[in-house]
Formats: sequence, C-alpha cells, structure tokens
Amino acid sequence: MYEKTIAFIKELYGNQDFTPLSVPKFVGNEKKYLEECIDTTFVSSVGKFVDRFEDDIARYTGAKKAVVCVNGTAALHMALMLAGVERDDEVLTQALTFIATCNAISYIGAHQVFLDVDKSTMGLSPDAVKAWLVKNAEIRDGQCFNKNTGRRVKACVPMHTFGHPVRIEELANICNEYRIELVEDAAESIGSKYKGKHTGLFGKVGALSFNGNKTITTGGGGMLLFMDEELGAFAKHLTTQAKVPHRWEFRHDYVGYNYRMPNINAAVGCAQLEHLDEFIADKRATAAEYVSFFKGIDGIEFFVEPENCFSNYWLNAVVLRDKKAQQTFLQETNDNGVMTRPIWELMNRLPMFEKCETDGLVNTQWFADRVVNIPSSVRL
Repeated sequence: MYEKTIAFIKELYGNQDFTPLSVPKFVGNEKKYLEECIDTTFVSSVGKFVDRFEDDIARYTGAKKAVVCVNGTAALHMALMLAGVERDDEVLTQALTFIATCNAISYIGAHQVFLDVDKSTMGLSPDAVKAWLVKNAEIRDGQCFNKNTGRRVKACVPMHTFGHPVRIEELANICNEYRIELVEDAAESIGSKYKGKHTGLFGKVGALSFNGNKTITTGGGGMLLFMDEELGAFAKHLTTQAKVPHRWEFRHDYVGYNYRMPNINAAVGCAQLEHLDEFIADKRATAAEYVSFFKGIDGIEFFVEPENCFSNYWLNAVVLRDKKAQQTFLQETNDNGVMTRPIWELMNRLPMFEKCETDGLVNTQWFADRVVNIPSSVRL
C-alpha cells in the first residue's frame, strides 16, 4: 500500500538496506577535541570544554546564561526547582510529550495537569490553558490555585514537539496574567525560533537536550537557558553539589545535585555546535523534499512548521487518515527496512499518570492515532 513512499525514503537516504530514524553526524572536530580533553586528563565535570560549551550555547541562542547538565531530564528537574515548584504543587503541561517532561515534575512530588495541544503545533495550546484557568483557577495572595483541589498551580511546561515551536508568546502572557512560572521544555528544538527568538528564552528557564538522536549530541547531556544571569549562576552552583569555591576545603551551602556535564561530553558538544547551522539547513532541505513528495500522496499529510516559526525539523512527522492507516504504515515501513515510529504513548495513558487531571485532550488523542515519525537524519 505504501510502496511508493518507502521507495522515496530509501532513495532520499541513499538506498541503504536499513534507513534509521535519526542518527548523529560527526563531520568536524569531535576526535580532535576528545583527544585534547583526554591529553589534559580533565575528563570529568571540570575542564575548558564545559565552560566553552556553555558560552557557545549562550551566544548561539541569545541566552544571558547557559548551564550544562548531564542530560535533558536533569535540566528539566533543575528548571522546575528554580521556578519554585514544590511538593503537591500542580504543573500544567501536555500529555503529548516524551516521558522526561513528566518524570521531572514527579521527582519534585508535584502533580501534572494535562491540557490539549494545538493542531498547528502539536504543542501545548494557549487556548486550552486559558480555558482551563478561567474555569478552575483563582488568584489568592498573588498566587494561582486550583479551586477544585486547593493546590497551588505553580508552573506551566510546554514542549516544542519535534522541534516545532508552540505559540509560546501567548503562553507567556497567560502565565504572567495568572502568576504562573513558564518553564520551556525545549529539549527537541535547538535552533528553532519563534518570531526570530530562540526557544527556551520566553520563560523563567528553558531546557535543551543533547541525547544521541538530537540535532546535535554530546552522547548524553542537557543545558539550562536563562535570561536572568543571577539565577543562572545559582543554577550552576546547585548543579555542582552546591560546593563553596575554595582551593582545598569542601564546604556546601545548599542541598546540591551532581548534574554537571563531564568535560569529555562537552568536547563533543563544542565540535557539534560548530556545524549546527549546517545540520539544520540540511534537515530543512530534507523536510522540503518530503513536502514536495507528500503533496502527491493521498491520505498522508506532512507536518510543516507553524506560522511565525523557524523549525529545526528534528523529527519529521506525517499524519495518516486514522489509527488503522497509521498501524499499516508502521508495519509496512518497518518490514521494508525504513525505521518509523508512532508518537509517544500519551502520558495520561501510562499507569503512573492515568489519574492526573485532563481537559479531554481531543487534539492530543487525534494526533496519537495518526502521527508517524519518518527518517530525519542529517544527509550530509
């Protein structure tokens, strides 16, 4: 049924026996920087590449301060703590996301409230957030509370799905109105922009990921983005076990976290970042090829960047007619050496989150029954 699509994807990626979904590309100074790192013996969380990677990311994104972490989940956990989220608070987020978003909330002991996504972004909908707040929230003593549960609504965590920015400016305005902290899960969206501004810079904190399948990778790693330099400096302190600087003494002034990225990972990150614009240009060229091809294919719609956005197209996505078509597409592509996958299992369908409040998630469930990710690797 999908022979033409399978043949096109295979040709696009050089007619390999197996076409993976998303693999890293190493075309620059990775080996050189790794060797330099090893020669210095500074391979752990202290070393020049750690500081350089932070500075380079801050400069690239436009952040006032960037702070490395061991992975994106740790970055999200730290971001929520820095936003003031505490045990038994509520956090507004989307059920259409990778589980790291919800795990980070759970680490604090807070409660997820799952709200719907937009059809145009696959990310948290400002309309859904506003509707839920109008119905359920009240402001008391300058803070937002859920009238039904009595819990404080402390934060809102949108996720830029597959690298496509949400309507983040509208979300920021709603959060300001209701005294809620905005924490951006920008794990998938390095290089993506909304109205010319990089994702991760619209709220109190943003979090990036450099996992092995991301647009650029450090093997494992994450980054916190701040427009508040003082808060960023405090984050760096907390992620370094809250150790008070001293030439030989070991003193700590907060409960800290061993969340610093090792120098050896940062070395890879520095080399990868040197080619990020090239990678994104290539991924956008691939997306353009898909757009052209799928215009002639009935029953499959290629998901394109939203209005006012510049997307990195981290993972390309197609939308099928229905659940049956989705499952047939997955079966035929994977049987024929083209790796595809459905969207993540919705968070509210997982046993640990199934009792969380939702608003019905109409668009969310519509996407879950239809979306398939197709090969998206850089083709350089």
